[in-house]
Amino acid sequence: MAALAKEPLVVVGAPTSAFRGTWRELRDVFRQREMLGMLIRRDLKARYKDSALGFVWTLVRPLTQLLIYYFVIGKVLGAAHGIDNFAIYVFTGLSAYTLFSEIVAGSTSSIVGNSGLIKKVYVPREVFPLASVGAALVNFAIQFAILLAFTVVLGAFPWHEGLVYLIPSLLVILVYGAAIGLVLAALNVYLRDVQFVIDVGLMVLLWASPIVYSYSMVLANVKVGWILAVYTNNPLTLSVLGLQNAVWLHDPATVVYPGHLMTRLLIALVIGLVCLVGAQRVFSRLQGNFAQEL
Repeated sequence: MAALAKEPLVVVGAPTSAFRGTWRELRDVFRQREMLGMLIRRDLKARYKDSALGFVWTLVRPLTQLLIYYFVIGKVLGAAHGIDNFAIYVFTGLSAYTLFSEIVAGSTSSIVGNSGLIKKVYVPREVFPLASVGAALVNFAIQFAILLAFTVVLGAFPWHEGLVYLIPSLLVILVYGAAIGLVLAALNVYLRDVQFVIDVGLMVLLWASPIVYSYSMVLANVKVGWILAVYTNNPLTLSVLGLQNAVWLHDPATVVYPGHLMTRLLIALVIGLVCLVGAQRVFSRLQGNFAQEL
């Protein structure tokens, strides 16, 4: 033990150049792609283990929120006035928000939740937050399929030019969700309060995005220029607006969107990719002592 105590501490994920270090660890994750797939399947099965309805529960929360917002906010408070197909409008925004929130919340607790495995074997630690991203994508695919079926039932299937916004909007959610999730997953190992702060932050983001109200209402009530700019260029807001433009059929003459929405989404995507690389480097520098802290 005395001889072992004299050995120098070698930190896994020691500082390297950003691009070489990121590329090396991406290759490690790719080599462990089978394990990543197993972790995704495990997360999905564990969530609904011994459940009679299984993946049907994926729809319970968003559908419950939809009913509450539709009747209480849409009908009772009158938010549905002036918004065509209000149910589709709300469900589209909720699907985008649910995808983002599941990625961030799942990634934040992924390292701590897999502490037993991390302390026993070495695998690229990034696979655990990425497994949360994969599980959230599967749940989103189920919700999105229900949303499309809902549009068919209501005779409002979105076969129009606005579909070009679908892929950029989803990519922005995935990139920012993964970037934030990587950083928070590492911080949560050292400071367990992070996961509780995230719950509050995600609740704020729900109401800080045009999900149950329209963007035109924001323009009418927010008069401070810089606040409106911050609100509009929030990546989640841009993604919600982009998905609504893709899925929600509406009268273009009565609906207001930010100018150059596609350009804003592409700029946000580029910035998000840079943030994702930076988040991976932060995660790499902090992961060396995960096993000791856990």
